[in-house]
Amino acid sequence: MYYPEDVVEEVRVRNDILEVISLYVKLVKKGSSYFGLCPFHNEKTASFSVSTQKQMYYCFGCGAGGNVISFVMQYENYSFTEALTMLAERAGISLPNVEPTKQERQAQDLKLTLLDINKMAANYYYSQLNKPNGAMALEYLMDRKLSEETIKHFGLGFSNKTPDDLYRFFKSKNYDDTLLKDTGLITIEERGSRDKFWNRVMFPILDINNRVIGFGGRVMGEGMPKYLNSPETKLFDKSRNLYGLNFARTSRKDYMLLCEGYMDVISLHQAGFTNAVASLGTAFTQQQAMLLKRYVSKIIITYDSDEAGIKAALRAIPIFKEFGISTRIINMKPYKDPDEFIKNLGNDEYQKRIDEAKNSFLWEIDIYKRDYNLQDPEQKTAFQHYIAKRLCMFTEKLERDNYMHSVADQQFIQYEDLKRMVNVMGEQIVRIRKPDSVNERKIYKPKSSDDGILKSQRLLITWMIEDESLFDKIKEYINPDDFTEQLYHDVAIKIYKEHENGTLNPASILNEYVGDEDKSRKVAELFNTDLGREMGTLEKNKAISESIIKIKQASLDKASQNAISIEQLQKIIKEQAEFKTKKIIIN
Repeated sequence: MYYPEDVVEEVRVRNDILEVISLYVKLVKKGSSYFGLCPFHNEKTASFSVSTQKQMYYCFGCGAGGNVISFVMQYENYSFTEALTMLAERAGISLPNVEPTKQERQAQDLKLTLLDINKMAANYYYSQLNKPNGAMALEYLMDRKLSEETIKHFGLGFSNKTPDDLYRFFKSKNYDDTLLKDTGLITIEERGSRDKFWNRVMFPILDINNRVIGFGGRVMGEGMPKYLNSPETKLFDKSRNLYGLNFARTSRKDYMLLCEGYMDVISLHQAGFTNAVASLGTAFTQQQAMLLKRYVSKIIITYDSDEAGIKAALRAIPIFKEFGISTRIINMKPYKDPDEFIKNLGNDEYQKRIDEAKNSFLWEIDIYKRDYNLQDPEQKTAFQHYIAKRLCMFTEKLERDNYMHSVADQQFIQYEDLKRMVNVMGEQIVRIRKPDSVNERKIYKPKSSDDGILKSQRLLITWMIEDESLFDKIKEYINPDDFTEQLYHDVAIKIYKEHENGTLNPASILNEYVGDEDKSRKVAELFNTDLGREMGTLEKNKAISESIIKIKQASLDKASQNAISIEQLQKIIKEQAEFKTKKIIIN
């Protein structure tokens, strides 16, 4: 939905970026900026900066950056309209009733219609469960010890054995084939149309607003695949959603239980563990980790105890680590999954396993230990070397030392021996990473002159943003057309225009790029280019003068190459000659 620029700018101005980001990130003032741990990647040294002067944020570690609107979009996984609405409400601003464009209205109408169809489908599947055709599915759920209340709570249902049952239901409601195809529930073909799901127990998948966005189906009998999910649609992206999150997010627990499947989540919720969620028939994703980080900072993985579950956990752990989420692993042996465990040992024993869940690093060590024959001295040494190498990943001395103590105790290794091994291994890693001056001479690669020009353009834009007093001096020699890289040229035009209007503000310029994540990051980086060490006035003026000369000369050179007439070329040559005689005076 399109909102006028002045409305967007009012919402941005009325939401101080420091106040908003402080709700999500602990910030400490350092100099003129505030710093904290980046919420978009895992780090131990604060590189996430917030500038009240620029009203923008930038992470020097991962490059995430933007203004208050783009922060809310990135952190909350909101659309532009959702972020603007949230910030407007926070500031007590009533957004105007903006008439959407034809395309926006069509897209919005289609989404609402698809949501209605999904809701009708969920109700239809639920109604079939209690009819004679659904007896087998209902018996299956009862055999799994699910109560009527639980079945109703999760809206479980049944898709009939007739392969076009749902299709005929919707055709009786006069829905068009093209629309039905967009739902992902119906396959439309020339030889006939058929349902995506048939003869399956149905699990409606809801978003955090309790709207049905997709389905999962468990086949009755020996059909394949055993579990089937809705395909990607305009409503459903399985990499960005989690089954059960609509209920789990309201739990008062400070952690969530991550399961493999629908039945695990349902069984755990029925047993009172209402903070359980599951990834949707796919490997765990970064988007899902970001989604969980909105609610908790600790995850306890309760995947199946078979090899497939172990491999899935090993893939998920690094993703959680990347986002700074503490991870522990539940030991469910001798049972395969949470559902089976609770049925046999009960809720109290499962809670005990939660309390005893193992640190993910120590759990990984135990898993890889199976690959070594510890009765063989050579393999035992190899395993200890593996441990030492893994411990070297902890760059913080205190944390590394804590893990060394734990690993030494659990793996029956003398602490001092392990410490010596880790130190030796660490030195070896450093030597490998550090080029040898004799044997590994660096191959000289000539630096592209274009790289130097672009760097000068970046530096000059940053200087103009950092110190507005420089602008009047710089514009005597440089205009927006001298910035030859397209994005820099576009930004320069905005800087010059805002400066002339007396309204220069990096955050307002970033409004132009909200919604385009790639450009937004690049512009944020442009406004935060590393200016190097602190410079004295003379040194700074000299550096700015050199940048101006490089940029202007490159601009004139490019113009001469693109000249289309002798007259134009002569004019450019004259400009070049005049510029060479100019003395650049900044102060």
